[in-house]
Amino acid sequence: MSGGSGDRGKALAFAGAVVVLAVVGLYLTMSPSSGDDQAGQPAETSSPAAAQAAAPVPSQVATTPATFDVYAYLPLSREELGAAADLARRFTASYGTFQYGEDPAAVANRLKGFATDEFGAQLTRAMTDPATVNQNRTDQVVSRATAKVATIRDVSASQVIFVVDSVRHVTSRNGEQDKNEQYAVTVIKMGSDWRVYDLQLAADGQDGDTEP
Repeated sequence: MSGGSGDRGKALAFAGAVVVLAVVGLYLTMSPSSGDDQAGQPAETSSPAAAQAAAPVPSQVATTPATFDVYAYLPLSREELGAAADLARRFTASYGTFQYGEDPAAVANRLKGFATDEFGAQLTRAMTDPATVNQNRTDQVVSRATAKVATIRDVSASQVIFVVDSVRHVTSRNGEQDKNEQYAVTVIKMGSDWRVYDLQLAADGQDGDTEP
């Protein structure tokens, strides 16, 4: 009897050891290794330094966007700026067009149509100045001018200063010549229209007047 009991005890001990080994083996099989643990880390657990290094670097080269609208950054619309520029161009061409046989008052009235009342009065005095009128008649001066806007010197919601190139073809007793002149023409907004407020030689540095 004692021998049988000993054999059964040994058998039970052996079976218990097998069970323990099986449990340990199952645990080791299911438990992730340290290498697998690192490989399975999600991207968001990366270090801040690594994430910063991977961020795209913006280009430092100046390029024009495909849909850049310069008028969105100006105080005037395309139509308003175009109307002001056209007025400055037509006025400059008219200013340089005259002839000695024409009535000086008629020349002044033509120019006044482009201008503010104050500047129109200045133009009248200049066009009807006796010394200038007599000199043109003596020399039999005939001037025909063309003009084009070269640049914008300054712009605000109510005023624009244009630099306008003028070419005058002049005939007189002294012959013919072309005179190239450049003017700073200040136009101001009056209601929905524009009027010339001032004209100076561009080299004189006309900066306009914000309170005409």
